[in-house]
Amino acid sequence: MKIKVRYENAYQTLEVDTEEMWVSLSLESDKDLTQEEKESFIQDAFEEKFNKPEYNNWHKFDRHRGNLTKQFRKDDETEDESDGMETVPDYSDEINRTSRYEYEAVCQRVRQALGKKQDWADMFIAVRIDGMPIREYAASIGADENNITQKLKRAEKKLQGIFKNRQI
Repeated sequence: MKIKVRYENAYQTLEVDTEEMWVSLSLESDKDLTQEEKESFIQDAFEEKFNKPEYNNWHKFDRHRGNLTKQFRKDDETEDESDGMETVPDYSDEINRTSRYEYEAVCQRVRQALGKKQDWADMFIAVRIDGMPIREYAASIGADENNITQKLKRAEKKLQGIFKNRQI
């Protein structure tokens, strides 16, 4: 069977096996088709999937861009004002990594400042830094809420003495 394939803006004819193309395109039919009907059915399916000019134009210009899930605009230019879409890199991984390092550094300083009272440090980090409610934290460690509140006040007072002129 000869199949027409669009390349650039012209068609080229390729010799292919009918049965292999039928399977490759995942075609199904309820009726028995003649060879000519099969060939026209295959050509139509191939036209629908691969011979679209929009696909070929996209592939020609954008095949080297990679797999971007979202295009980023540098500014609010419209397509008419610029010569095309300009993309900017995505720094979200670096931002996430930096914020994680800062969080770990703060937790480390709190642990060092509270010294031997590591339970206070864990409590302060969970409640004040991570934002866990006192009631939920007390239930998770099996302690009384008032006990947690008092320990939290003592930990804040100790940290206030160590980290003067800082908001805790």
